[in-house]
Amino acid sequence: MSMPPRLWPQPDGTPLACREKLRMLEENHAELSQMLRDTFEDAVLMGVDEAAMREILTGMVAALVSPKRPA
Repeated sequence: MSMPPRLWPQPDGTPLACREKLRMLEENHAELSQMLRDTFEDAVLMGVDEAAMREILTGMVAALVSPKRPA
């Protein structure tokens, strides 16, 4: 399992310090890590090429739109 980062940097580089936000980010990280692992394993076990699946997942992350970006 992927470990969450030790620090969650803010835009200015300083680490996030709010305990509630840190707890939520760690929970989100754990959930996403499990979901990614399950999705990857299912695809590979169903015959999808590992390298191709990694590219597909990477592409999904690259396509995320920032919620701060104006519409």
